Amino acid sequence: MTSLVIGNGESRKDFTLTNFSNNYKLIGCNAVHRDIEVDHLVCCDRRMVEESIHSENTLNTKIYARHDWFKYYRKIKKDKRIYQVPELPYIGNLKQDQPIHWGSGTYAVLLAATLSQRVCLIGFDLYPVSEKVNNLYKNTNNYSKAAANPVDYSFWEYQIGKVFQHFPNNEFVVLNTPDWKMPKVWNRPNVKFEVLATKNLTFA
Repeated sequence: MTSLVIGNGESRKDFTLTNFSNNYKLIGCNAVHRDIEVDHLVCCDRRMVEESIHSENTLNTKIYARHDWFKYYRKIKKDKRIYQVPELPYIGNLKQDQPIHWGSGTYAVLLAATLSQRVCLIGFDLYPVSEKVNNLYKNTNNYSKAAANPVDYSFWEYQIGKVFQHFPNNEFVVLNTPDWKMPKVWNRPNVKFEVLATKNLTFA
């Protein structure tokens, strides 16, 4: 079964994520629940966990949080939708190798790799479209202002590359616009790039 991991980069702003087959697992990050119901939702920030548990679109969603928030919402609040983000598949000595420095998007890709042999990524832009923050939910609650400087994407690039590296038997398909460039560190035999070519992204 294939997992579709939905990032919140602006490359997917013209695409309607509808009519998905039951053969696909939908894995989202943070505020994607505002627009679509997903099977799995990763929220590393407590503010996003709090928002997600009150959403009408998460009644049947598994919500993944860091260890502390998992303990609080699952053990104390007794919310059975809350799960803990997966353990990293390796041990490293760099700052970006530490679990606390992994975010919702990178954990979502890791989660997908543990759930499916084939994983498609959409909305994982990395680079800013302009000189400012690249996120569909900018200027909304719990997100940066549109005028904010872009986030340094080097950790995302490195960490997603680590997922590709440590799941060599998985197939990863990165979907993005024709002018998007895939990072060199992602160039592996089990990773390929495909162009988003339709406004209604459907999987039959």
